[in-house]
Amino acid sequence: MRVSVLLSRYLARQFLFWFASVFTTLMAIVAMFDIVELLRRASGKQGVTTDVVVQMSLLKLPHLVQDMLPFAVLIGAMLTFWRLAKSNELVVARAAGVSVWQFLMPPVLLTLMIGVALITAFNPFAAAMRAQYEQMEAKYLSQQRNELAVSETGVWLRQGTRERQDVIHADDVAASGQTLIGVTVYRLVNQDLFQSRIDAARADLHDGYWELSDVFLSEPEKQTVHQDTYRLATDLTTNTIQDSFASADSLSFWELPQFIGMMEDAGFNANVHRLYLHSLLATPVLLCAMVLIAATFTIRSGRRTKTGMMVVGGVTSGFVLYFFTNVVHALGLSTSIPAQLAAWMPAVVSTMLGVTALLHLEDG
Repeated sequence: MRVSVLLSRYLARQFLFWFASVFTTLMAIVAMFDIVELLRRASGKQGVTTDVVVQMSLLKLPHLVQDMLPFAVLIGAMLTFWRLAKSNELVVARAAGVSVWQFLMPPVLLTLMIGVALITAFNPFAAAMRAQYEQMEAKYLSQQRNELAVSETGVWLRQGTRERQDVIHADDVAASGQTLIGVTVYRLVNQDLFQSRIDAARADLHDGYWELSDVFLSEPEKQTVHQDTYRLATDLTTNTIQDSFASADSLSFWELPQFIGMMEDAGFNANVHRLYLHSLLATPVLLCAMVLIAATFTIRSGRRTKTGMMVVGGVTSGFVLYFFTNVVHALGLSTSIPAQLAAWMPAVVSTMLGVTALLHLEDG
């Protein structure tokens, strides 16, 4: 039997209503806790007002949307199917010959469209807001700036504190950031005022300093001085250089492939960004899996069903999946398993489990 257009619209509308309700509630709770955490971090920091904290929270909120979306889909789908089962609407539909796969089709298709819109349209906006949030966090909370950017002109590294900055440009990188080739250093003080310039053939990272070779020191209104070696103080390490890249979640879905290519061409490990890219690609599949998992706990519920057990089972499954996802992603970040496998495994495994459970419930 083919599901009527009217029934499909009704099921989609019910799911969309409950999904939107749960999503709004979750985001309000998350935003409240995030503001409290930012206020705690900002306590004792000069110049960090409540307006700044609220602005930072609003900039971070779009990124939190992406993290909360699977839970919103899971709980929203559970409420949708539970309400339909409690009112016997699912019983009537099944008595009319509508299978579980047919009345699941509208919510699954709607979820799939939400997932595609999330990664193609919403993610660039969330990434831009996240980048601004990280800038404000570095300015107001961490009180230091260590930034690294890769472009077609080479590698740009910024180190130091709010009072003194060193902007380093290198034509090439070796040894995963420990050695810079063709180096130019711009030394800045007091709100980015130019102080001096250093040109060097190479720079090698040691504990607490860069050792520059074949160095030319230039200052305004002074003669350029040549030195064989020069030590430039730094608090950077190989790990902090890697972490100083633009974070994966501050880059949009459309920017990530090019950025990954530039990182690898510059000699850096792009495993974190590759894992994030494939996690975004797997998001629509993961959201559809949430609908299938929700259905396994609710389509058989009736007036005599213990609602508490159903809710606990569904929510527990969501948190188990969240824990499993974090574990697999950690393995991917450590290169124990390929990044692509780590990103797709939770979505694929969840979908297979949901389909298997529904096949058992439907066909016995």
